[in-house]
Amino acid sequence: MLQSTCDKACEILQKTNDGDDLDPQHLKLLEMAVNGFLNDEGEAAFEELYTNVQAGYQKPWFLGIEHLTRDHVGYVLWKGKRVEHYDSPWAYSAKAKKSAEEVARRCRILEARGEIPTTHNVIWTWPS
Repeated sequence: MLQSTCDKACEILQKTNDGDDLDPQHLKLLEMAVNGFLNDEGEAAFEELYTNVQAGYQKPWFLGIEHLTRDHVGYVLWKGKRVEHYDSPWAYSAKAKKSAEEVARRCRILEARGEIPTTHNVIWTWPS
């Protein structure tokens, strides 16, 4: 028997901590799928998301920058630890990408020194 979009969405939510572990863009895709707002390309992306969740979902890197992710309230995380906050829709702009690349650079420097990156040492007390 074929699963409905809603059945697949429920399964995705169950396997991703009620969607908390999903990338914000994937959660939006799920919402649009349930509400019937997807075109053919969106439906294909939803099916790909469903397949990825079945195989063990890995949140994509934020703006393609290794070890950075972003949660649903806008916090940017380095290896799961909050280091910055970007509001939407700015978070997906070219300026945000440049800023995120700098955040990642600082995090790598701090880790090389044996320090744990935090918002405090990545943003607030970083030497100008």
